[in-house]
Amino acid sequence: MERTLSAAPHSDVRMVGVSWPLLAFLAVLVGVLASPRPFALLLDGDTYWHLAAGRWIVEHGVVPGTDPFSHSMPEAPWTAHEWLSELVLYGVHRLGGWAGLVVLGALSFAATVAYLMRFLMKRMEPVHALLFTVFGGLMALTHLLARPHVLAWPLLVVWVAMLVDAVEQRRPPPWWMLGLMVLWANLHGSFTLGIALAAALSVDAVISAPRGQRVDIARRWAAFVVLCVLAALLTPSGWQGLWFTFHVMGMGVALAAIAEWRSPDFHGFQPVELWLLTMLCIACAGLVRLPWLRLLIVAGLLHLALKHQRNVAVLGLVSPLLMAAPLAQHWRRSSVPGRDVESLDRVFRALAAPASAMSVAIAAGVAVLAIAAALHSGRYSPAIERTPQAAVEAAMRNGAHGPVLNDYGFGGYLIYNRVPVFIDGRADMYGDAFLKRYIEALGMSDPAALPQLLDQYRIGWTLLAPGTSAVAMLDRLPGWRRVHADSVAVVHVREDALAAR
Repeated sequence: MERTLSAAPHSDVRMVGVSWPLLAFLAVLVGVLASPRPFALLLDGDTYWHLAAGRWIVEHGVVPGTDPFSHSMPEAPWTAHEWLSELVLYGVHRLGGWAGLVVLGALSFAATVAYLMRFLMKRMEPVHALLFTVFGGLMALTHLLARPHVLAWPLLVVWVAMLVDAVEQRRPPPWWMLGLMVLWANLHGSFTLGIALAAALSVDAVISAPRGQRVDIARRWAAFVVLCVLAALLTPSGWQGLWFTFHVMGMGVALAAIAEWRSPDFHGFQPVELWLLTMLCIACAGLVRLPWLRLLIVAGLLHLALKHQRNVAVLGLVSPLLMAAPLAQHWRRSSVPGRDVESLDRVFRALAAPASAMSVAIAAGVAVLAIAAALHSGRYSPAIERTPQAAVEAAMRNGAHGPVLNDYGFGGYLIYNRVPVFIDGRADMYGDAFLKRYIEALGMSDPAALPQLLDQYRIGWTLLAPGTSAVAMLDRLPGWRRVHADSVAVVHVREDALAAR
């Protein structure tokens, strides 16, 4: 077990009891709430349907087992596997509106970063811990949205930290973590990653244990992993919750079409590129040597991040936990006494010890003031590009009725407003075949696909993004008339609906 770094007792800074994790928490919380673009948390249209799912659960007193939101797949099997997060999101939204969701996301993000920094400071020099915390925060920032995965971030970091602690202390993980797994499995589907990491680190624990203790360590870790799997079954989805990740990862059309499942675009700045270049420099300079199993885990996380940009946050939050002790060991062995960097380290060590009760109380007061200001500011609202309010109102004024053919990104907004949708962000329910046909119809790769779709589903009106190829065809298609267009959406309505008014 690595020694815990202690603060310099003579430091004037320590007299006020401030710590780096406490400062990190406040910096992230206030930074997100005071950002010029705080609505970045509300950029995703899926937030709408998550709120609608939470509302449905409250209204009906049960988690849905079939789809209650679409007209294209009525009564299709679908369980809200993130039901607990959706209840939390809906409850916070009812109490605090859109500002409440921004505050919730900022609090979750800030707590995650603060815990990550505290873990790293127990193993690394504070200046190094701060560097890796900044990396993790920047990478998580790329997927900071008011959605269930952000509520699961603190659980992810605590889970991996506890596993790493158990490996390094040559003991099994604490049994209370099984309760954490039950909570995680009901919050977000990433719990399967937690199980996978527990299994991988169990092998690391066995390999690193003294030869005479390996059988006992293996038996106890195996029991923990098996119980983790059983704990993950305690959800409305049951065993299907375990299968969900594999089902989604096998959806080739959805993964290629949905932006967050695509690879990062390196034509612009990407935090993962900075992380990768830094790791490459550290490795080439011979500054680190990871145990082979941890190296494989980090490489696997990097593969997922390069394949699907939504996993960049996971790489940023998890990799420092796995690399902290090996990095610290090597840097400590290779340090040269008397270098100028040691004076910088002493400054950073001054804030390494846990904060005092008074500092925590002051920080809590600052946080409460920042949250109160945010809740009363009136500056938070969903992204306009995912909010076709004017278009929907125009459609209703012009007699739109019957099933709608909607843009994928508008599905959440329609569900939130109790309009049955053709498609929305629940790609796992619709499946690849449905998505492929939808993409072909709207992209006009097959000119006959759109008219066939309109007739088969008896579409009465359409709500599409302005740049969609199908918009131009609807302008020319007999029996259809454009009734509204703006920078967000274009509406076409069947002429027989207009004539009937």
